[in-house]
Amino acid sequence: MHKTIIVTGGAGFIGSNFVRHLVDKTKLEKIVILDKLTYAGNLGNLEGILDPARVIFEKNDIADAKAVERIYQKHRPDWIVNFAAESHVDRSIDNPSDFIETNIVGTSILLDKALKYYGESDAEHKKTFRFLHVSTDEVYGTLGAEGLFKEETPYAPNSPYAASKAAADHLVRAYYETYGLPALITNCSNNYGPYQFPEKLIPLALLNAIEGKSIPIYGDGLNVRDWLYVEDHCEGILLALQKGRPGEKYNIGGSNEKTNMEVINTLLGFIEEFSPAAANTALSSKGIKSYEALKTFVKDRPGHDRRYAIDAQKIKTELGWQPQHNFQTGLRATVQWYLSHLDWCREVQSGKYQRERLGLAQASD
Repeated sequence: MHKTIIVTGGAGFIGSNFVRHLVDKTKLEKIVILDKLTYAGNLGNLEGILDPARVIFEKNDIADAKAVERIYQKHRPDWIVNFAAESHVDRSIDNPSDFIETNIVGTSILLDKALKYYGESDAEHKKTFRFLHVSTDEVYGTLGAEGLFKEETPYAPNSPYAASKAAADHLVRAYYETYGLPALITNCSNNYGPYQFPEKLIPLALLNAIEGKSIPIYGDGLNVRDWLYVEDHCEGILLALQKGRPGEKYNIGGSNEKTNMEVINTLLGFIEEFSPAAANTALSSKGIKSYEALKTFVKDRPGHDRRYAIDAQKIKTELGWQPQHNFQTGLRATVQWYLSHLDWCREVQSGKYQRERLGLAQASD
């Protein structure tokens, strides 16, 4: 068993779920979280698991080369997993430079210092060292009505976010091919579940619904995404670390293709089950009788990809991964979690962002 792992972006949505997965499912002696705590990274996501003897937090920026090198040397990791990223597409439309700095420059620094650390390691340590970069299906661009993204699908990113992640993926691959750094890449479909910042579709729509606010639906609402419950994603990443081959990439998808309208309709059904509209004073005070009445079509996002869908056969065949949640069970659990953690929701939104529309800065009329 490997003894130490560094998880960058470990206070974010997927990163914090991965840290919790490690705590519950492994006997790792030391889990080090490296995060600079931006709007989407919160120590509240790690409540109850930080432990000076095992789960350690380091507040730093992956684009700070001296800090990264110091943390590598201090903790001597066997594994490094990179979740750290600016990840919200709408924000990348408004301000691409932040995405270039973190997703490209930051990843290059993590790789550069990992290569130095790896080169100084003994032969035994080199056998087990791994650098795993967590990426997205958005690097592949958009699909038509048919087909699936495979590991060999050419990259064709359409948003500044996707372009920055594609560049990072290429750097990781180059460090394996050029320098022999034992690196892997995973590309996932749309994640959902606990601790997701309320800027993404599911938590934003859920919180707007229970507060009687309009639920924005981009364009015609028929854009398709493959939905993956975050716990299933975390298990896939862990398997890639444990069993994956350096130099390989693994697509992780939930095989749950849904239009945005289907997602919203299913979500509202679960909200109605757990918090009926008839008993919701936020709705009744406005004369609104159903959550359905809150659905509002808005101008589409610039460069909005029409459809994503992942072929996850490689990770299933080679590593034995299987998702344990379908969309119904995963979304039901997600709604229950948010409704029972409204204090967390209020806390993480206490800064500047208040669920307003983003991503229209460069849109043309």
